[in-house]
Amino acid sequence: MSKVIRIGTRDSELALWQANTVKNKLEEFGCRCELVSVKATGDLILDQPLYELGITGIFTKTLDIALLKGEIDIAVHSMKDVPTSLPKGVVQGAILKRGNPHDLLVHKGLDFLNAEGIVATGSLRRRAQWLHRYPLHEITELRGNVNTRLEKFRTHNWDAAIFAAAGLERISLLPEQYSTLEWMIPAPAQGAMMVVTMEDNSYCREALGPLNDRETEICTTLEREFLKTLEGGCTAPIGALALIEEEVMHFKGILLSLDGRQKLEVQDHGNIEKVAHSGKTYAEEIQKQGGIKLMSEIKAQLGK
Repeated sequence: MSKVIRIGTRDSELALWQANTVKNKLEEFGCRCELVSVKATGDLILDQPLYELGITGIFTKTLDIALLKGEIDIAVHSMKDVPTSLPKGVVQGAILKRGNPHDLLVHKGLDFLNAEGIVATGSLRRRAQWLHRYPLHEITELRGNVNTRLEKFRTHNWDAAIFAAAGLERISLLPEQYSTLEWMIPAPAQGAMMVVTMEDNSYCREALGPLNDRETEICTTLEREFLKTLEGGCTAPIGALALIEEEVMHFKGILLSLDGRQKLEVQDHGNIEKVAHSGKTYAEEIQKQGGIKLMSEIKAQLGK
């Protein structure tokens, strides 16, 4: 009888969708699986901005602890929530094929864009990019899982709110009125799912191998190397997106001030092998533009 793989997951609808996706794929390869639900700190504390919670790993730490304690065998994460350095003994088992990487603007009409408006988001990255483009708008804090945030948007006097496209699409929550923000650079690895396991768990590592999507792994590794070099974690307005089109790799990375007034960016395209290993180089370009000073200012403003 084969071993039962215990899959750790948060209990939100989106997290369960992701965990069940992994469960179904593993079962297609003959594995036996069961879900184990774990409540993350980020789901429990909804009255503070994420950056005040020491956000790096806030949604993954609880599952990682359960993994390290042997309570689960694998954990399924939204990859953008995973710190760039995994806990000792924990390894990346698979990165699934990426969904839509973009952000969406859910709105009640777009007349506000050229006037005063209130836009809701809990992301420093989204806030800074929005203010860079629409400096007269007010940004209000929005926390909770996807379902909770949509309900808050519907019941508050806000003009719009910003969501990750993949989350709304995966659980069929796309509202009637939304716009894709193709100009907004997403969080590194947004739209991708990472499955982690213990380094010494050879059974799970072998089982997860067929789930890995090589193209997604290449792109997200580049984005996360860019992030790691800038030392932003999730507490700074950092965006990165790598795409492969007809054997050419395209990359764009940004760092903004918290108020969106200052924006540093880098763009490149070329041979996949060359661009894929240039994450650190791209981050260093941002640093040369003034990124080291800007990151220092951001950390001081956030009290880090």
